[in-house]
Amino acid sequence: MTIRVGLGYDIHPFADDADRALVLAGVHIGGHVGLAGHSDADAVAHATCDALLGAAGHPDLGTLYPASEGRWKNARSMDMLADVVERIRGDGWSIGNLDIVVNAEVPRLAPHLDAMRANLEAVLGAGTTNVKPKRGEGIGSIGRGEGIQVFAVALLER
Repeated sequence: MTIRVGLGYDIHPFADDADRALVLAGVHIGGHVGLAGHSDADAVAHATCDALLGAAGHPDLGTLYPASEGRWKNARSMDMLADVVERIRGDGWSIGNLDIVVNAEVPRLAPHLDAMRANLEAVLGAGTTNVKPKRGEGIGSIGRGEGIQVFAVALLER
């Protein structure tokens, strides 16, 4: 058996547009402005994509789905994740597990973790997906509540 590990990272500031929805792992989180980005700016989906792509030896998310292409404007990042999963499975990889850290001072994410995990597992087909919220504790841009950053680690098996 061959195993490979990939690390994904993403960071987005909060948008200036009060009408922009906040989407994390495909979950719409009400009561807070969304993240700035070309797609729906789902930082959890983006970091997850890059972790999977890295482990499988594929190019990064920005190379495969460039912001310079209009067709990705406001695109659902969970659809990109589904495409990434299809790509890596086509290469013979299966997902062993996924571990995600969402670093956000605001909003509080604990009430949304089960829905986030369920959405990810519906796309990944993996029963070992973990999502952990962390706070910036007042340090740096995340601690000041200026945006959200996400780290993801994926284990692939062949």
